Amino acid sequence: MAKRWVIKAGSNIIVSGGPLLLRTWMQQVAALRREHDIEVIWVTSGAIASAVERTRIKRNRSQLAEKQALSAIGQPMIMDLYNLSLSAVGLLGAQVLLTADDLSEKGRKRNFQNTIEKLLEWKITPILNENDAISTEEIQFGDNDSLSARVARTMDADRLVILTDVEGLYDRDPRRDPRAVLLHDIRGIPRALLKQTATTAGSSRGTGGMYSKLTAAGLATTAGIETWLAKGDRPGVLLDIANDREIGTRIRSQPISKRKSQ
Repeated sequence: MAKRWVIKAGSNIIVSGGPLLLRTWMQQVAALRREHDIEVIWVTSGAIASAVERTRIKRNRSQLAEKQALSAIGQPMIMDLYNLSLSAVGLLGAQVLLTADDLSEKGRKRNFQNTIEKLLEWKITPILNENDAISTEEIQFGDNDSLSARVARTMDADRLVILTDVEGLYDRDPRRDPRAVLLHDIRGIPRALLKQTATTAGSSRGTGGMYSKLTAAGLATTAGIETWLAKGDRPGVLLDIANDREIGTRIRSQPISKRKSQ
């Protein structure tokens, strides 16, 4: 039986890496399917950041209408890049835009599950993003970190992989303390570590940061889903994770039934 991963890529790494990085990711997605029998559900950020980069419109972070308009500009830009990258390796992609209600209201959640299952059956890669253009509240999921964890739970994933612009989780802030040590392998999210992690965004392009990633990892691991935090532009990062190599931070799941947690 095929294994299932949810992979989330953040705004900063997408905009910084550009089309070449997306191409290498999709090459690895093809290899995961071919060599490891792993099907991938991809969660992407970057629509608003891509629109800002392309249009040079100065973003006012406090204006929801501006966020929504920029998202509407950036969504097709991002999807074009994914489609080109997937096509280059003989794959097809499908865009799925979500709001918070789509994963909380029973009927809509079931429709979402059925759609994703059918796409995977057809060997088409779902590319998910929050539908910021019509959301009625500020970013509901938190730079898609929470979205990726909720999708992983909903779709009974085996692993959640969060690709970011840092190596992984450190025992303290490496920007402030040169003695910081990268944590390669932990079980669950220690409450003390979560408490000391800053809640501010990790970059000017994203709304997440390490705190939101740890919160997402907590949602996933308590549902029995192993989570990895890794630097997205590391060569072969997804294949290294598939081979259980010591990269980034591996957060092992709690010993409970996944299906019961949903």
